[in-house]
Amino acid sequence: MRGVFGVVGLLLTLAIVGVLAKKNLSSVTTVAPPAGLASAPAGATVKEQSQLLQQQVQQSVEATVQQARPMPEDK
Repeated sequence: MRGVFGVVGLLLTLAIVGVLAKKNLSSVTTVAPPAGLASAPAGATVKEQSQLLQQQVQQSVEATVQQARPMPEDK
């Protein structure tokens, strides 16, 4: 009897995990690009999208580097 309950418990646990995994895998969510990034043209290839993203990151880094840093006060 103990063995039967053990097997039934394992099968029940496996069924619950399977249902939860299926539920998580079937829900498809799309990730929106960050608000600061311009979207690529609809017909753009992966290479063009990559180049556009690289340019945007480079411009962002250059703008950040150009900002003045606050000088620490000597005590």
